[in-house]
Amino acid sequence: MTNNTKQVDLLEDPVANTLKRMTIPMIYGMVLLMTFNLVDTFFVSLLGTQPLAAISFTFPVTFTVISLTIGLGIGTSAVIAKYLGRKDHESAKDAATAALYLAAIVVAAISFVGYLVTDELFMLLGAQASVLPLIHQYMDIWYVGSVCLIGPMIGNAILRASGDTKTPSIIMGSAGLINAILDPIFIFGVGPIPAMGIQGAAIATLVSWIFGLVFVFYVLTTKLNLIHTSFIPSKQLLSACRNILKIGLPAAGANMLTPIAAAIMTAIVAGYGESAVAAFGVGSRIESIACLVLLALSMTLPPFISQNFGAGQLSRVEQAYKSTIKFVLAWQILIYIILAVSAPWIASIFAKEQAVAELITLFIWILPLGYGLQGVIILTNSSFNALHKPMVALVLSVIRLFVCYIPLAFIGSYFYGLTGLFIGALVGILVMAMISYRLFIKQFSNDNCLLQEHT
Repeated sequence: MTNNTKQVDLLEDPVANTLKRMTIPMIYGMVLLMTFNLVDTFFVSLLGTQPLAAISFTFPVTFTVISLTIGLGIGTSAVIAKYLGRKDHESAKDAATAALYLAAIVVAAISFVGYLVTDELFMLLGAQASVLPLIHQYMDIWYVGSVCLIGPMIGNAILRASGDTKTPSIIMGSAGLINAILDPIFIFGVGPIPAMGIQGAAIATLVSWIFGLVFVFYVLTTKLNLIHTSFIPSKQLLSACRNILKIGLPAAGANMLTPIAAAIMTAIVAGYGESAVAAFGVGSRIESIACLVLLALSMTLPPFISQNFGAGQLSRVEQAYKSTIKFVLAWQILIYIILAVSAPWIASIFAKEQAVAELITLFIWILPLGYGLQGVIILTNSSFNALHKPMVALVLSVIRLFVCYIPLAFIGSYFYGLTGLFIGALVGILVMAMISYRLFIKQFSNDNCLLQEHT
């Protein structure tokens, strides 16, 4: 492989230091990306409660497609990192190329179907007819550009599998900056550019995705030689796709359960009015900022685990898992304290109406208590995927969302309204975190059996 000073040695460098060196660049990139996404929500909120509610309705749908590409990226990263751990660069290159072809086809197909059933889909989520024109303005553009997701999602997964997390952070941060700059220009208009409202937000997102796609292709082909620039033989292509899908399909299924659950939650919240939906949408975006360190770790831990798994160094895998769990629990407690103190101020930024502000504050005071526990769940699932046990991760996701999270949230909502919904969801996260950790420790205690099975 082409030598690259950005990479770390995932097989030899000290575990804690390696994870730190991989994660910090990801945090920088994600801080920029998530901050700019909040800027996106802020500018839309200036258009009023109805546009804010419209973009909140789009979140479960857009996140479904994004989760699909993330799942394929998980399969891609796990397969490539394991090949690299075994020093098999050619197989890794085949897998990387196949992953890009596969993701482009799948995302285009899903988005086309979504485009055809936009009205029916969003009415099912609880959207009123008056909001549908606004949803169309955003989603019609979003669907067309969604295939560009293969750049920031699949391309970055390939880079992370090789140990390079600095380049993905640059790509994410740059794309986010472009989106933030273009948002006010396209939404409100500047000079000859007309005001396009919520449609302008979608166009800004599309332009940032195209930039990310071009950037990542340049790095993968010119700098790292990690993908083929010509078509690979069909036999190699199909073999690589099968290996990716063995992990990618269950991982994608598990990831897509999250927006399905979010859609159900949005439908429940919609029963409390547009103000509640708007507040829930803002809270979901605040969550992405509050959990950015956790999300960065969920991207850097799997390639570390997969490479060491491929090399048969399972003691390093166990050490990495336990150390990240301890760190995330402590870190998210600190984040909760900061959020709880600043909740009224945060709510005043994103809400023009007092009712929305009060509900945003309520969200922040309750749900972020569970973000550390949510970290246990997410890191455990990503670790199982990295160990090439995607079905275990899928089963855990089903239990998490449809046995713990939604049922307990619904019960809380039934008896105590919106406050009960938030508290019920929090209890569901607590129960699932305990289940996830105990299962991983139990599975990993049989590491000798795992080593014999996969070597």
